[in-house]
Amino acid sequence: MKQGFSWPVLVFIAPALVVYAVFSALPLLDTLRLGLYSADEFGVVTFSGLANYQTILGDPQWSTSFWNAMLNNLKFFGIHMLVQNPMGLLLAALLSLRNVRFAATYRTVFFLPTLLSVVIIGFVWQLILSPLWGVAEGLLRAVGLQDWFEPWLGLESSALVTLSLMSVWQYIGIPMMLIYAAMIAIPDDVIEAAVVEGASPWRIFYAIRLPLILPTLGLVTILTFVANFNAFDLIYTVKGGLAGPNYSTDILGTLFYRTFFGSQSQVASATMGSAVATLMFLVILLGVGAYLLVVQRRLQRYAL
Repeated sequence: MKQGFSWPVLVFIAPALVVYAVFSALPLLDTLRLGLYSADEFGVVTFSGLANYQTILGDPQWSTSFWNAMLNNLKFFGIHMLVQNPMGLLLAALLSLRNVRFAATYRTVFFLPTLLSVVIIGFVWQLILSPLWGVAEGLLRAVGLQDWFEPWLGLESSALVTLSLMSVWQYIGIPMMLIYAAMIAIPDDVIEAAVVEGASPWRIFYAIRLPLILPTLGLVTILTFVANFNAFDLIYTVKGGLAGPNYSTDILGTLFYRTFFGSQSQVASATMGSAVATLMFLVILLGVGAYLLVVQRRLQRYAL
C-alpha cells in the first residue's frame, strides 16, 4: 500500500533546511547574481551580464592573476593527492594490522593537528622555518645537512610547496581515519580465508583490502579536491592577502579575498569578487561532476 507524506518528518528536517537556505543557498544565489553586475567609480551598480567574466578571462591584467591562482591551486591539490592521501593510506593500513602496540595513541597523535587552529599551525611553522630564530636550521646542522637549509617560505620556487606540506601535516589525520574506518569494517573471515590460502600480507592488501576500500578512496579524493579549491586560511595566515613572494602562493581563495575586500595594490570590488567566487564554484562543480560521471560510476559497476 502506498504511504502518504509524513508531515512529522518535515517538522524535524525544517530547522536544517532553514539553516541551509539562510547560510548557504541564499548567499550562493546572491553571489551568482552579483557577479552579473558592475559598479562604477561612484558605486552605482548596473547589470552587465557576462562582462565581469570576460574581463577576468580576457583582460591580460586579470587573466594573468586568475590563471596563476588556478595553476597554484592545481599544484596545491596535486601535492595533497601525491603526499597526504598515500601517507594516510599507509598509516591506516599499518594501524589496522593486528597486535599493533599503542595503535590508539598513534591515531590520536596523527589526528591531533587537525583539531588545532590554522592560525596556530601557521605561526608555529613560521617559527620553526624562520632563518633568524627557527629551529629547522639547527636540526639540519645536527645531522650534517645544514647546506640543505633555505628560507623556504621566502623563495618563489619553494613557498607554495612548503605551505602545501604544512597543510598536509595538519590534515593527514582525516584521510587516515576515513580509510582506517573502512579497513576495520572488512570482515575478518575474508582476511582469515586469504591467510589460510597462504596469501602474503602484501597480497592481502593489494588483492582484498584495496578493492574493498575503493569507494572510501574516491570519497577521500573528492573531499581533498573540494577542500583544496576552497583553501584560503593557511596561506592568508602565513603570507597575507598578497600571497607572496610575488604572488607565488596565490590561489583562488586569496585571489577572491583580494578582489572582494581589496588590498594594498588593488581596489575592492564586490561585483568582481563575486565573479571570481562564481568561477571558483564552477571549477569545484565541474570537478565533482567529472568524479561522479567517471569515477563513481565505475566504482558502482565494480561493486555490482
